[in-house]
Amino acid sequence: MAMASFVSLRTSLSLLFLLSLPLILLFSSHYISSDLYPVRTSSHSSVDVSIPASDPHPSPSSSLSSSPSPSTSLPSPSPFIPSKKCNIYEGRWVRDETNRTPHYAPKSCPYVDEAFACMANGRPDDDFLKWRWEPSGCLLPRFNATDFLVRLRGKKLMLVGDSMNRNQFESLLCVLREALPNKSRMYETRGYRITKGRGYFIFKFKDYDCTVEFIRSHFLVKEGTRTNRLGNSNPTLSIDRIDKSAKRWKKADILVFNTGHWWTHGKTARGKNYYQEGGVLYPTFDAVEAYRRAIRTWGKWIDRNINPSKTTVFYRGYSTAHFRGGDWDSGGSCNGEKSPALSGPIINNYPLKMRIVEEVINQMRFPVVLLNITKLTNYRKDGHPSIYGKIRKNGQKKVSKRKQDCSHWCLPGVPDTWNELIYATLVLQGHNREVA
Repeated sequence: MAMASFVSLRTSLSLLFLLSLPLILLFSSHYISSDLYPVRTSSHSSVDVSIPASDPHPSPSSSLSSSPSPSTSLPSPSPFIPSKKCNIYEGRWVRDETNRTPHYAPKSCPYVDEAFACMANGRPDDDFLKWRWEPSGCLLPRFNATDFLVRLRGKKLMLVGDSMNRNQFESLLCVLREALPNKSRMYETRGYRITKGRGYFIFKFKDYDCTVEFIRSHFLVKEGTRTNRLGNSNPTLSIDRIDKSAKRWKKADILVFNTGHWWTHGKTARGKNYYQEGGVLYPTFDAVEAYRRAIRTWGKWIDRNINPSKTTVFYRGYSTAHFRGGDWDSGGSCNGEKSPALSGPIINNYPLKMRIVEEVINQMRFPVVLLNITKLTNYRKDGHPSIYGKIRKNGQKKVSKRKQDCSHWCLPGVPDTWNELIYATLVLQGHNREVA
């Protein structure tokens, strides 16, 4: 009798456990470690990345021609299987012959200005378009331009920096444009055409009530002028004062900053009667120390003026130049490069400027996301306009081969990957994805 009661009790407990199991799993999943499902990246360059369960291979905005209208409810993003942490900026470029690259066809996007339109300017090869960035040990979320726009609904994304950020800005416009069934629903709000001479653009995506903007700021700190005793006007740089455009920065929901290339030449590099702090104009001043103080000025401004609960801030790292036999103004070249560098000292080169940026960001209260694209651009000696930064006329190029562009990037091209990484970060942070 006792044995029968024991068996009956054990059967009842087993049944109770099986009935309670779904509740136990639900409770445990609710309190699962945030390491597995990241909400916010820190100032470090590592980002928690997980492998998409439904598609083991990353791809660009696939099936863009059949993208749903903005009012259509999109399926939830692919679920992520918890994976080990990995640095999405460490990896390799993989040859990709599929139609997944590039995100938009060469010559198809009206927002690529002449300087970056390499194929339209006569570049004969397209090998530079057949490479995809693959992080080590993890896969990026699948890129989807429509989903990117949904995450931007009602928001303002602003890129602030030099012409390298304009390069990225034009890439972003072209990538997002591909998701629009009616491309006339995207336009510059004041009718401006993109040129290097204008420093402020606002592009409206009407169906998503969002804007993507560019503000030129070569140094992120205040450029000025002084008048010498002879009445001549000379440029100055106030390394302790933020750029005058900063009042506009406060209005953005997502900010992408950069500076770097303007610190390497001209008055900036020489540092004579150029750098200013307070009312003091230094007769001579070290450019590296000036850069450090300028980045600190930017960091302090962000800490004091931007609310991390409302705004995401990226700082995009230094983009590598690839001049052979000289610099941009002394005969350096990169013409004829058709594939990434696979070896050599440039691969592991990490500029002092990037160490300074990391130092400043790590001291900030604001959780800036370091979009650390330096190493992945180290490889891409093949991706620059070189002699194809100008339109051919009558079979001749307008620019001498002795002055090539080995700093900026062809579009389509490498900056498209930078925007993939911004999208991946927004997805992994769980940015708002509400649909009307």
